[in-house]
Amino acid sequence: MAEKLSDYRYKTPITIRFSDIDAVGHVNNAVYLTFFELARINYWKDVAGWNIRNHGTIIGRSEINYLKPVTIDDNISCYVRVVRIGNSSFDVMHVLVKQTDSGEEICTTCKTVCISYDYAAGKSIPIPAEGRQRMIDHDEPRLILNTN
Repeated sequence: MAEKLSDYRYKTPITIRFSDIDAVGHVNNAVYLTFFELARINYWKDVAGWNIRNHGTIIGRSEINYLKPVTIDDNISCYVRVVRIGNSSFDVMHVLVKQTDSGEEICTTCKTVCISYDYAAGKSIPIPAEGRQRMIDHDEPRLILNTN
């Protein structure tokens, strides 16, 4: 999937820790899920206005495309946007980039299916209306397949 960074309005920096690096000097493939989780949490807080302690969300699926390696010396950021919103689930795209002398270089992409969830009841619930609308407004309604 060829992502266009111009489709993204939200970007957050990611800090690479020494413990993220594998034996050959690259970020370990399992760590990318943590990077994307950090980016999603920042997005939800900044865009949707959610406090993750009050709004339950679980992950139904994540699909990662590893395109270029990332090392501890790289300066990386993650772009995030919602690409589909349903009643209780929504799809989030993540694009991890590193800064180079010629600009940003896409290293990894990820699509995550998120499900609005009530932990006490143990079931999915409708996405809270205010946060849902904020995500739609932020990520341009024309880019979101609204399935409600």
